[in-house]
Amino acid sequence: MDSESGMHSADEKLDSHQKGSYHVTTAHEVAERGHVATDRYGQSLIQFDPKVEARLRLKIDFYIIPTVSLLYLFCFIDRSNIGNAKLAGLEEDLGLTGNDYNAVLSVFYISYIIFEIPSTMACKWFGPGWYIPALTLCFGICSVGTAFANNIQAISGIRFLLGMFEAAMMPGTAYYLSRWYRRSELTFRLSLYIIMAPLAGAFGGLLASGILSLNNFGSLHTWRMLFAIEGIITCSLSVIGFFTLTDRPETAWWLSQEEKDLAIARVKSERIATTEVLDSIDVPKVLRGIFNPVTLANSFIFLLDNITVQGLAFFAPTIVKTIYPKNSVISQQLHTVPPYVVGAFCTLVFCFLSWRFDHRLFAYFITPPLTMAGYVMFLASTEPHVRYGATFLITSGAFAFGALCNAHVSANVVSDTARSAAIGTNVMLGNIGGLVATWSFLPFDTPNYHIGNGLNLAAAATTLLIAVVLYLWIKRDNRQREKRDVEGELAQLTEKEIQDLDWKHPAFKWRF
Repeated sequence: MDSESGMHSADEKLDSHQKGSYHVTTAHEVAERGHVATDRYGQSLIQFDPKVEARLRLKIDFYIIPTVSLLYLFCFIDRSNIGNAKLAGLEEDLGLTGNDYNAVLSVFYISYIIFEIPSTMACKWFGPGWYIPALTLCFGICSVGTAFANNIQAISGIRFLLGMFEAAMMPGTAYYLSRWYRRSELTFRLSLYIIMAPLAGAFGGLLASGILSLNNFGSLHTWRMLFAIEGIITCSLSVIGFFTLTDRPETAWWLSQEEKDLAIARVKSERIATTEVLDSIDVPKVLRGIFNPVTLANSFIFLLDNITVQGLAFFAPTIVKTIYPKNSVISQQLHTVPPYVVGAFCTLVFCFLSWRFDHRLFAYFITPPLTMAGYVMFLASTEPHVRYGATFLITSGAFAFGALCNAHVSANVVSDTARSAAIGTNVMLGNIGGLVATWSFLPFDTPNYHIGNGLNLAAAATTLLIAVVLYLWIKRDNRQREKRDVEGELAQLTEKEIQDLDWKHPAFKWRF
């Protein structure tokens, strides 16, 4: 059975080709511009053969996920390898004293936050198939440039550029995947590239220990080799990305026409009043994405979580050094690996369950207590093995939010424009937490870091509180929406005005 015949057989199961006031069509017709795929109540006008969908989904997974995952892996390595470089003598060579290292970290987040939304909207404008590999090439060049920095001014300037080019990588990739997957599928697919953040900690530690065992790389020595070699790898991967990433289903050379129609129709069937999946950018939809209540709540949760995630990225090697101060630098680097591997595994588990149950908020209740328990152990004990064990709990609870928050804001907007704005807002506000993280572990607080550990404990506890409030608010607002007169509210509106309503559409329901 080919994909089109699979859909025709599904259509025949419907009682007549009418649903509400809309004509139920084939996937090919639904995929064309100007056609809606839902009735006024948000119900899909077309049914799909699950087996045909599963084959298409696997094909999309195979062609897209490996490339975006590799690009994001080295995006995070190029951002966080400064933590490994710190152990290898970066501060001494550049003359950094006091809080200079924290200031250098902060510069990255200043540009990262400023360019977050503009760069994500540019990703939609230029097309992610070109834009994401281009950004990867640029921040790879920045990584190579860091190898030649000789003072705080030089490394600060390079870190500013690095933040500018990396700004759209997480939201841009999340937005890109939303062009291909249903809302229930998106969380797990996001996790397949977002686990590259904890794996970057693991792989970055292994890679750093291997590179630092070299005598030299050309004229470069010690920490400078890290930036040069890892930057060259990043640039090479970006070239691969230019050839392997395709903007959207319509331009995918590896899909047949029937598969393209199915890919478009199944995404469209979840978007109420949508006549085209890739709509033009307009201000009302951008504002709907930014000021969506679920977007703002998730953004604050992501902000709090990033205090932990980004803090681990930059300070995990330093924390491990305080636990095992007598070990060699290479041994300390290797000790950072296992907690990240466990964190990556837990991220996959939580996100897989989210996909299967089409529910994201349940993980918001499970993961913060793990992080809280880890920081309680840090605060309550100075025993090295207890503290090292605590890092496993922290990574188990912290890393899933990258996928969960982006998937949740994506599931709670309608238009493509609102989605890109919502994801950009989520990551922009979230990375304010990264800026806070750069000042959470300060030199005067060593070796026990009571301030940093206490801050992270408070952030995890607040995350749990906000998640509970968000869940209760969604349940309450959905009950109120059930009482609205959909036909009456839409009667006098034009098609454009109905589409611009986005989540304010009377038939829209919040997703958990």
